Amino acid sequence: MIELHDIEAARARTAEHLVLTPCTPSAVFADLFDGHAWFKFENLQRTGSFKERGALNRMLLMDEAERAKGVITASAGNHAQGVAYHAHRLGITATIVMPERTPLIKVTNTERFGARVILHGRSYDEAMVEAMRLQEIEGQGLIHPFDDTGVIAGQGTIGLELLEQCPEMDAVIVPLGGGGLVSGIAAAIKAYRPEVRIVGVEAETLPAASRAREAGELVTILPGETIADGIAVRRIGDYTFGMVERLVDDLVLVSEEEIAAAVLLLLEREKTVAEPAAATTLAALIGGGLPHLSGKNVVMVLSGGNIDVNLLSRIIERGLIHDGRLAELVVCIQDRPGALAAVTAILAEQGANILQLDHRRGSAGLRITEAEVELTLETRGRKHVQAIVQAFEAAGYEVRDEHRRP
Repeated sequence: MIELHDIEAARARTAEHLVLTPCTPSAVFADLFDGHAWFKFENLQRTGSFKERGALNRMLLMDEAERAKGVITASAGNHAQGVAYHAHRLGITATIVMPERTPLIKVTNTERFGARVILHGRSYDEAMVEAMRLQEIEGQGLIHPFDDTGVIAGQGTIGLELLEQCPEMDAVIVPLGGGGLVSGIAAAIKAYRPEVRIVGVEAETLPAASRAREAGELVTILPGETIADGIAVRRIGDYTFGMVERLVDDLVLVSEEEIAAAVLLLLEREKTVAEPAAATTLAALIGGGLPHLSGKNVVMVLSGGNIDVNLLSRIIERGLIHDGRLAELVVCIQDRPGALAAVTAILAEQGANILQLDHRRGSAGLRITEAEVELTLETRGRKHVQAIVQAFEAAGYEVRDEHRRP
């Protein structure tokens, strides 16, 4: 089991090479759960994620002979970048096996740090099998993303920082994939303050730790899809399983919709970019699954900010639609001069901004004298959309809200 002295030694070993990330209170999100909210911004590390803490500590523990053989690992992205960045700094050759569907930004950044990248398999688990096969052939040192004592001790340095930065904390919420991050943080905090609750958050489509806890033993769950690729693991570590069972008080599952909504909330209200795995902590807090934390001082670990811009764009668009700030209306008009101008006049009167307009004739169900106008609108919210629809109906138009279909 990882001991406190291992984590304290890791902090002394790595401190000068890492960013001491801030932990700041958030009045905005405190109001959402009737308590006091704090964020630990690990997305501000040099590689955009906490993962470099564990990767660096593990490599600094290697002797010269081990470093000369190089290192190899498998990762969905953040651990890969952490290994690649610090391996380059230390003059160690690095090979990274990444799942084929890893976001491009993570692949590009890993290569930019000088690592050899091999894309293999559909998931982290398949990539790790390939990494272990290559290790046997090529002889590098394996740096496991989470099931390694040196890696766990490195991640635990976050816990030591939190004890200093937020001594009033009552609970810490941590993303949980393989279990290395939550195990390290829990080991550090519980050593000093065992009363602090540690909450691990998983995507409900890949609840490896929860299923292991239910079974009372390690299990490999069925494959699943999640936007939170950083915690997309089908089996937690042999070592971390025992630590999670001993030190983690609560395990919470969050849905894909909740994760996406949390990414958008953090971007819009906290002005920070968090990848989906990191946003699970906020999703858990405001999702209603932790009522016992109401009124408490709660720290949420934002584990990383490496999100693919295309995914971020989709999340933003989906969130705007959900809030009614992006609307799609279809209006039936008479196909004659001036009819389209009358439609846009109503929109101008209602204060809606037209993002896109498509004028169609000959659609199914239309009379020969009719046309259909499909509008993509920027609005102030769902009530504003309802007011626009009512304005069209009051003027005698048939109108359909594409996002309110039965």
